[in-house]
Amino acid sequence: MTIVHPPEPGTALWVYAHPRRGSLNDRLLQAGTKALSQQYEVAVSDLWAQGFDPVLSERDLGEPSGREGSIADLAGEAHARGQLPADVREEQAKLAAAELLVLQFPLWWYGPPAILKGWFDRVLTNGFAYGDLDPELGVPRRYGDGGLVGRKALIVVTAGEDERSVGRRGISGDLDSLLFPLTHGILWYVGIEALDLHVVHDADALGLDGVEHQVERLVTRLGGVAAEPARRFRRLRDGDYGNTRALREDLMPGRTDLGIHLADHD
Repeated sequence: MTIVHPPEPGTALWVYAHPRRGSLNDRLLQAGTKALSQQYEVAVSDLWAQGFDPVLSERDLGEPSGREGSIADLAGEAHARGQLPADVREEQAKLAAAELLVLQFPLWWYGPPAILKGWFDRVLTNGFAYGDLDPELGVPRRYGDGGLVGRKALIVVTAGEDERSVGRRGISGDLDSLLFPLTHGILWYVGIEALDLHVVHDADALGLDGVEHQVERLVTRLGGVAAEPARRFRRLRDGDYGNTRALREDLMPGRTDLGIHLADHD
């Protein structure tokens, strides 16, 4: 059974996934956490600095090692028994406390770095972030529900390409679509609402003035982040997907793009 973790008001977790000090991302991290600390008590998970191991392995599945069963179920049992590794339990505690989650990373091969993907793999365990049924509706408490409902997330991503290349008609694909597995498939799956992306384009070509502009832009955004509305995806429990997990044919007929999963499109 998944336990819902109510966040502590005024608490934020900033998860940082970049390996280099003195980089653009490091400047954004330092300025961003300082600005956010004016409104929130901010915990930072600097994954490379912590030496966080992103590889989910037998150590994450409890004792005795080598038991049969699905990885998700075994990790859930390990969570329930308090057998998860100390680094995972520490990250879960920080995430459980936070009402705002900031995820910062460079776009590498059209997705987040492996260390951040591994953070999701190991931290968002069955029993902590998801895992049970809605007792009234009989549907999984996922996609707008789950153990981490009641939180918002801001994604800060640096991209080497310009706005046209990762735009709606760009050769690299629309960035919102590229990160749909993160905003919808991970965050919304466990109940976290994503704010609009905060994107730094042409990150590899910024001069000193460009870096300072992006720092100021992020600080300004963070100043109003508490009042920002989140993008609202459709909730599984509201019946838009019927019993098939595919959007009902009467909603957005003929369309197959990812935008059909946004609730405000109705």
